[in-house]
Amino acid sequence: MAALLTAVAACDGGSIEALEGTKRYSGPDSVIATGRDAGTDDVRLKDGEAAIAYDPDGCQVWVIDDGVEGYSSPRFDPKTGLPVCDDKYPPGTVIGPYETESAPGPDRVPKVTGN
Repeated sequence: MAALLTAVAACDGGSIEALEGTKRYSGPDSVIATGRDAGTDDVRLKDGEAAIAYDPDGCQVWVIDDGVEGYSSPRFDPKTGLPVCDDKYPPGTVIGPYETESAPGPDRVPKVTGN
């Protein structure tokens, strides 16, 4: 298996694109999480390890990445139940670490049109 991954990596300029439809993180315009689970691991996420990202509307989103899988959900105000939208940072900004301690290697991001 390691030989196969090495061969795939060598053919692809060093990145493993065959890993569940992902590619390497390439900067602030990269999509780092989607709303669907496409991974196969069974490691549970720890509470308190999520980061906050700003969506295109200036609203906050919880994001967490445990390797191949990345998860996101809107952040809601606990008193009003409304989304937290404050435009403090530009869209795409991620505040805090979003990769978990259990992530098996460097970050990879979903392949989506436009990134």
